[in-house]
Amino acid sequence: MPDVSFHDLSSLDATRRAGLLKRAESDLSVFVEKVRPIIQAVRDEGDAALIRFARDLDKANVAEGELKVSEAEFDAAFDKVEKDVVESIGFGIENIRHFHEEQKPETMWLKEVRPGAYAGDRYTPIASVALYVPRGKGAFPSVTMMTSVPAVIAGVPQIAIVTPPTSDGSVDAATLVAARLAGVETVYKCGGAQAVAAVAYGTETVKPALKIVGPGSPWVVAAKSVLSSIINTGLPAGPSEAIIFADDSVDGGLAALDLLIEAEHGPDSSAYLVTHSRKVAEAALAALPDHWSRMTEQRVDFSRAVLTGERGGVVLTASLEDSYRFINDYAPEHLEILSKEPFAHLGHITEAAEILMGPHTPVTLANFVLGPNAVLPTSRWARTYGPLSVTDFVKRSSVGYVTSAAYPELALHARRLARYEGFSSHENAVSEIRDRYLAG
Repeated sequence: MPDVSFHDLSSLDATRRAGLLKRAESDLSVFVEKVRPIIQAVRDEGDAALIRFARDLDKANVAEGELKVSEAEFDAAFDKVEKDVVESIGFGIENIRHFHEEQKPETMWLKEVRPGAYAGDRYTPIASVALYVPRGKGAFPSVTMMTSVPAVIAGVPQIAIVTPPTSDGSVDAATLVAARLAGVETVYKCGGAQAVAAVAYGTETVKPALKIVGPGSPWVVAAKSVLSSIINTGLPAGPSEAIIFADDSVDGGLAALDLLIEAEHGPDSSAYLVTHSRKVAEAALAALPDHWSRMTEQRVDFSRAVLTGERGGVVLTASLEDSYRFINDYAPEHLEILSKEPFAHLGHITEAAEILMGPHTPVTLANFVLGPNAVLPTSRWARTYGPLSVTDFVKRSSVGYVTSAAYPELALHARRLARYEGFSSHENAVSEIRDRYLAG
C-alpha cells in the first residue's frame, strides 16, 4: 500500500509548493475537446441524444418519453426511502431554509441621494434555473437540498433538476424526496455534459434555462465552460476539496477522521491536513488505518487514492503563520479549524469558501444539516466567489427617480461631464432642448 503523501512545506521549492495548489480540473483542455461533440449532438438531436448518452455513458436504460420524472415516480420515492432518512432530509431542509431566508434581499430600496433625487436597487427572480445534482460516485440528495431551497426562496418560477439516471432508468429515490420536500417537482433524467447542453439549448422534453448551478465532475465543468456564452453557469463548483487545519491543541486522530470526509468523494477530490505540529501530523498518519477499517471498500479506495496522490495528504508547516499563508494561497472549498480556540485563528484566514470552527463542527454537519450552503467554489475560486445563496437566483436592477425640483442640479453636472467625454447626444438630453419639451 502506498504511503500517505507527506509534504514538509519548508523543504519545498516554489515549483513543488505551487504543485500542491493544483486541482483535478486545473487543466480542462482534454475534457473540453471531449464534451464538444456531446454538446453538438444534444443541440442537433435533442431527446434522442440524451437517451443514447444515458445508455452509452451512464449505462442507464431510459425509455423514449420518460426523460422527465413522472408524478407517480415522485410518489413512489417516499415508499422506497426509509422513514428516518426522510425525517433527516426534512430536518436538513428546515435548517437550510431558516438560514437562506435571512439572505433574501428586500424587493426594492431607494435612497434620497440629493433632495428629490432617488436611487436604489430592485430584486427580481431569475425566470428559469437548472439545478445539477451529480450521481456518478453516489447519491446526493444533499445537493438537491442545497440547490433547491434557495431557488424556491428566491421565487424562481421555473426550477428543474438534472441528474444522471440509475441503470434501470430511474432517479435516486432520496433525491426525489428531497426535491419534493424543498418544493421542486421537475426533474430530468440526464447528467454530465449532455445535461448541461440540454438545459442550455432545450430539447423536446427539457426546457431551456437561463442559468445552471450545482457541482459536477470535470466533464460537467468543461461543458459549462464551453456553454458559458449560452447559459449562465454560476459559481465554479468542481470536485470536492478540503483543508483540515489543526493546531497543537487537538488530537491528530480527530484531524485524520475529518480529513477523510471530502477525500472519500472520489479520486478526483483534494484533501490536506495542514498543521505546524509534527506530533499532530504523526498522530493523524497513525490513526488513518483504523479509520479506513471502518469505511466501505469503495470509500477507502477513493480516499486512499487522494491521500497517497498529488492532491492530498499531510502538509507540515514551520509555524502558524506558514499554515495561514498556505491556506490562503490554496483558497479551499471547505476549511475546518480544529482548535480549542478556533476564533483565535479566524482573523488570519481570508480565502476560504466555508470555514467551520472547532471540534464539534465537522464538514459532515455543514454538508447536510447545519444550514449554510454546501455548494461552494472550488479550484481557488473562493478568492472571488462565495457559497451558493439566494442572491444567485435573483438579478438586481438599478432604479432611479428624479423629481422636477431635483432635475436642474443633476442635469448641470451631467451636461458638463457629457461634454468632456465627447457625447453630444448625452449632452443634448439634459440641455435646453429637454427643458423646452418639459415646459410644453
